Amino acid sequence: MSEAKKPLCGFLNILKPPGMTSSQVVGYVRWLLNGAKVGHGGTLDPEASGVLPLMIGKAARLFDYMQEKEKVYVTEVAFGAATDTQDAQGRVIASGENYPDEAALREVIPFFTGQLWQRPPMYSALKQDGQRLYELARKGRTAEIPKREVTVHSLELQSMTENHGALLKVRCSKGFYVRTLCNDLGEALNCPAHMRFLLRAESGVFTLQTAVTLERLRQAKESDDLETLLLPPETVLRHLPWLDTPARLEKPLRNGGKLPVSAFEGGEKVPEGGDACLWLSGELMGVARRQNHEWKIRTWLGE
Repeated sequence: MSEAKKPLCGFLNILKPPGMTSSQVVGYVRWLLNGAKVGHGGTLDPEASGVLPLMIGKAARLFDYMQEKEKVYVTEVAFGAATDTQDAQGRVIASGENYPDEAALREVIPFFTGQLWQRPPMYSALKQDGQRLYELARKGRTAEIPKREVTVHSLELQSMTENHGALLKVRCSKGFYVRTLCNDLGEALNCPAHMRFLLRAESGVFTLQTAVTLERLRQAKESDDLETLLLPPETVLRHLPWLDTPARLEKPLRNGGKLPVSAFEGGEKVPEGGDACLWLSGELMGVARRQNHEWKIRTWLGE
């Protein structure tokens, strides 16, 4: 009798095509994987493309470790019109012909880097009183959206483009809206603007170079080599110390018993309140936090 396969656990780095919502991508992959648990690591607008990391199985428990990482986008801002959605799919709400040149754009870019306070757009998936903001917007309703602190690590002008546009590359924190950046650049330059194009080039450790298309995923499923595309859970944990669990501590590890820091080689190097990956016989069992000379499991990945 053949041994039953373990449930899939890990990450798929999907190259999302334009025209699909992130939820539609999740639904398709869930269907492809016969109902496996699938979640995404950060929404991409329907018309945007690029890196969309998917969490498969227990890897969904590592969501917080994914979200904290930087993201890199390439976007084209179009000057001359602002829209209610801040992208090319929206209704034009303002127009103007005071088109900025390259020098003017370079002059304002430094004001959009560093720690910033940004107000998310109404057409977003954020919730207020239990409702998505875009649902309220579609009903013609407005809401008072508080500004949020975000970080832009770098903002580079790649080139000026046709039809009064500019290609930008932005490296930013989670929660940053590139659409809003394009809109705000227009306001700073006294020329209405919106986002014409968006590509997510990086999301933490996930990059365009290693992303796979949905068609490639389907082919892998049909040829029964899908696991070759699945990245292991530790993919998003390489910044943490890795500690081997002594064999004598296997039982307390699995049963929630005491795990003395001193029993793990290298454990004392982890500061109080720091996290570490705990391994057992070559298998990642989970992430633990050092508290009062013991390891407390934060995220369990073992059987």
